[in-house]
Amino acid sequence: MRVFVTGIGVITPVGIGTDDAWKGILSGRVGFAPITRFDTSGYKVKLAAEVAGFDPNDFVDKKLTRRNDRYCHFALAAAALAMKDAGLTNFPDPYRAGVIVGSGVGGIGTHEDQHTVLMEKGASRVSPFYVPMMIPNMAAGLISIQYGVKGISYAPVSACATGVHALGDAFRNIKYGALDFCIAGGAEAAITPMAVAGFANMTALSEATDPLNASIPFDKRRDGFVIGEGAGILLLESEESAVRRGAKVYGEVLGYGATSDAFHITGPDPEGNGAEAAMRMALDEAGLETVDYVNAHGTSTPAGDKAEVLAVKKTFAKDLPPVSSTKSMTGHLLGAAGGIETAFSLLAIRDGILPPTMGYQEPDPECDIDVVPNAARKSALRTALSNSFGFGGHNASILVGKAG
Repeated sequence: MRVFVTGIGVITPVGIGTDDAWKGILSGRVGFAPITRFDTSGYKVKLAAEVAGFDPNDFVDKKLTRRNDRYCHFALAAAALAMKDAGLTNFPDPYRAGVIVGSGVGGIGTHEDQHTVLMEKGASRVSPFYVPMMIPNMAAGLISIQYGVKGISYAPVSACATGVHALGDAFRNIKYGALDFCIAGGAEAAITPMAVAGFANMTALSEATDPLNASIPFDKRRDGFVIGEGAGILLLESEESAVRRGAKVYGEVLGYGATSDAFHITGPDPEGNGAEAAMRMALDEAGLETVDYVNAHGTSTPAGDKAEVLAVKKTFAKDLPPVSSTKSMTGHLLGAAGGIETAFSLLAIRDGILPPTMGYQEPDPECDIDVVPNAARKSALRTALSNSFGFGGHNASILVGKAG
């Protein structure tokens, strides 16, 4: 069974909605600015990629907004955009539709807020909505309720690989006949005092104060990622269903690979073996040896970028494709990264244009590949691979292409 993408919904630091976000990416819009969500006095990290101008009440009613964490606001908004884009309000058979939407850390903002309430006001004042607001599967649950989805519904939680794992599972469920439709992707809202402190203290975040020189993947000066927030959700659909209803098709999911490094809790395998294996799995499933573009995990960490470049070189030794990181503009959306980056890969194929890696100034001899530096580039594309790798050694790659 062939699997098509018929709807895209993205909430990102460079734009809300597909058109605005994609224009931001192609114009090199950098979504980094001083953190506004909390006081950063005492923090070495000052920048984040916040979603500016987002009003959850534009997408869900006020009661639902009050009773859910910000990560769920993003998920519901992106799902609404994807459903509208696909021309759907519900599904012909609710048991043939699914929701696979995950999050790296779920409602961490709610957790921090309610812990403060517990410490300052006592146990009786903790919100009765604390647990459903905090758990990382609630976005999937809310989306299923919103659209009457009664098929499989769950949340993969695999750190920064979450979004691609969700899409890959959705792809397989449709490919092998379990579903006709699946709403899939990830959502994240982790720009919080505890999350930023934790990432900063493990030296994962950039301490740069200049937004144009903060997240600089593959550049020799890179010093960590910029934490971002938002959601990326796609509507995947069987070819039979899409043809029957005359759906608009962005592209086809051709292959998926998932592996584990079994190496370290946070660091990548320096030889890139797990990443290489995930990419090869996706290629093998698609029956391909190379692709026209790779949207890299590309977080701007010294070890991560180096290992990914090595893995790409091993995978595509005979025909090395251009590789860029849109995290140079959006920052790292953790569990939501795979959703928005797969969307960008599909749009790159549709429009025949390579997204740039912004902020690239000083080449690193250990990252000596074509990173599409600082400006989008026209290129005829038929296939693209999007990589996501997470703490714990989780690797996931998804391969998309033209549906012709």
